[in-house]
Amino acid sequence: MISHHLLLCATASKAKCCDPAIGLETWDELKRLVRDLGLDSQQRPEGIVLRSKVDCLRVCERGPILVVWPEGIWYADVTVDKMEAIIRSHIINNQPVEEWIYKTTPFQNHSLPSAHKQTTPQQPKVTKQLNQRLES
Repeated sequence: MISHHLLLCATASKAKCCDPAIGLETWDELKRLVRDLGLDSQQRPEGIVLRSKVDCLRVCERGPILVVWPEGIWYADVTVDKMEAIIRSHIINNQPVEEWIYKTTPFQNHSLPSAHKQTTPQQPKVTKQLNQRLES
């Protein structure tokens, strides 16, 4: 089971992107934390934490950007110093770090921690039927 998937834009590909050195340092810190805290262990009762380095999340001026799925919480200006606090608070203790959140884009059927609840449009009937088939 997967508890979270962390996407980090850490590859500077455009002039507006974060400093490449900061992006790579932050990526290395994310890898270290996931490994050292045992978040990638198949034995973890909450499920494993996946991490992916991505090229572009289209928020270039605020990078590195960390997106936490399934909640869809986006952290901006993530540095090595901020990464451990985010992992320990949000991933391990299920407490997003409010002051560093840039935006939220949750999956339609996922519930956010109470401070980040948003209303979502009603699902079309076809989508509901498809979801029911997939669940059975």
